[in-house]
Amino acid sequence: MHLHLMRQQFMPVHLMFMHGTIRAVSEDAVVTAWRRLLAQHAEVWCALERELNDKHGLGPSEFEVLDRMVEGGHPKYRVQELADAVHLSQSALSRLITRLDRAGLVSRTVCDQDRRGVFVCLTEQGRSKHDAALPTHRTVLAHHLTRLAA
Repeated sequence: MHLHLMRQQFMPVHLMFMHGTIRAVSEDAVVTAWRRLLAQHAEVWCALERELNDKHGLGPSEFEVLDRMVEGGHPKYRVQELADAVHLSQSALSRLITRLDRAGLVSRTVCDQDRRGVFVCLTEQGRSKHDAALPTHRTVLAHHLTRLAA
């Protein structure tokens, strides 16, 4: 048996659970799907970055924090809660919150029970900025994600 045939014969196969069934998928297919997902993410992220920054002076992560705070409807959030929701490390989110705080979009308060704990609160200016940017965000998502899903 030729070496290239042996290699093909023993190519790693991965099992994927999709729509209630398990099917074998080649490593190449998995890597190709991963790279396609990365490219789609980059395309949507760049469009969000461009539109939100040009029209509202916000980055996608800044908008996402404001969006999660508005959707959650709570008066205050722990930093770790927000970090988990927006998929940022606590240190990256802390830097982002500093930028939002300086812009007057959020404020920080210390937890009364645990002086080390910090809460983040949405300001009226932050709510207004979110409300203005929301249609832009949703339009970009609708444009790119409906096109990518087709």
